[in-house]
Amino acid sequence: MRTNVLFSPLIADELYFTGKTTVIIDVLRASTTIIAAFQNGAKEIVPVATVEFAVKVSGGMFGGQILLGGERNTIKVEGFALGNSPLEYAPEIVSGKTIILYTSNGSKAIVKAKFSENLFVSSYSNLSTVADQIIKLGKDFEILCAGKANSFSMEDTICAGRLIKEIITKNGNIEITDTAKAAMSLDKSFGSDILKMLKESEHGKLLIENGFEEDLKYAATVDTSRVIPYLTTNVLKSLPVDDDSVNKVDS
Repeated sequence: MRTNVLFSPLIADELYFTGKTTVIIDVLRASTTIIAAFQNGAKEIVPVATVEFAVKVSGGMFGGQILLGGERNTIKVEGFALGNSPLEYAPEIVSGKTIILYTSNGSKAIVKAKFSENLFVSSYSNLSTVADQIIKLGKDFEILCAGKANSFSMEDTICAGRLIKEIITKNGNIEITDTAKAAMSLDKSFGSDILKMLKESEHGKLLIENGFEEDLKYAATVDTSRVIPYLTTNVLKSLPVDDDSVNKVDS
């Protein structure tokens, strides 16, 4: 089993992911928010790459079970029901709902990798569960860091390094590329105090300036969820991880 880390969605085009197993990481905040939404009972999440497409998709769906969620430059998009704070996605709001999600980085990364055979969403909150699923599949996998404005982000890369470390600890038999080694090195240097690292990251500082410091505290929690969001026919669902027979996601 071999792993590679992509530090930015710009590094590869859509077809690069064809047939691959891909893990998307956007710690601040899309991955964390998606996991929280499913943890609190959301039915499904439709990731989109533009605000305009989010509005268009929601307009083609019927009933009162649709919510528009997302942000531009950390702030909730005008007219949307929800922003991109995991704390907004409470059970009484999202349970049983379909969420159309646009974010500046995370939802775009998911759409970029939509041709993957298996696509999972990870953050610190579901790290061990995703590691178990990757080991169960036993396939080479890519970790795509959503980054910030198509550039490198410290927190996503460090989380990727932590995920690889978890898989090696549990499985041992894994080949790592240079980028994977770099991610692990950054995790070793800066990942011991996750909250401190998030607060000192560029994106973390921006979130604090805009009043979202509590989101950083939420995003810093490790293994609080057994949810694994996975993409099927361009829609995120929650993988039934307690079913030991699941080795390949049905599409």
